[in-house]
Amino acid sequence: MTSSPLSSMLPASRGRLKLLLVLLVCASPVIASYFTYYVIRPEGRVNYADLVEPQRPVADLPISRPDGSRETLSSLRGKWVLVVLGSPACDATCTTSLYNIRQVRLTTGRERERVERLWLLTESGDPDPALLAQHEGLIVRRIAPEHAAQFEPAAGARAADHTFIIDPLGNLMMRYPAQPDPSQMKKDLRKLLRASRIG
Repeated sequence: MTSSPLSSMLPASRGRLKLLLVLLVCASPVIASYFTYYVIRPEGRVNYADLVEPQRPVADLPISRPDGSRETLSSLRGKWVLVVLGSPACDATCTTSLYNIRQVRLTTGRERERVERLWLLTESGDPDPALLAQHEGLIVRRIAPEHAAQFEPAAGARAADHTFIIDPLGNLMMRYPAQPDPSQMKKDLRKLLRASRIG
């Protein structure tokens, strides 16, 4: 029985199809990686907060206690410090920020001794004692406006809209967005505490 030209072409075309499929399977990871890198453009961020670049040494910034005695932020060296700035009147943003830093610190468990909470007052006046009673252990200090300017806000925001992090060496290193997600703040802080051999 003689084979027709059509039947002899079928195995050859099947072989080519299999070869093309094998090449496609092998090339697909490379194609996908190029597509992801050049089209989707991953940000490569591993933290929620914005890094303050370059880090700013703030340990020598003068601050004052409620009784008027003076010190510098170096008094908190050796700790991770969650910082909220604002008026003693403490608007809704301030109240939420103070609540967030309290809760985020609590979620660190045994590591919470490595974390301090600092409320820097940027105006004259005294905070409401009832508010302070809700935030036991909160460090309250006053800072002059020219020194508070080191805590630079994002474009279109106020420093009081953000929560900042000072590292144990006294460097201002992170700024959370306005109205931050506390669960993301917690993840960032846990990463810092886990990775850090200082503070």
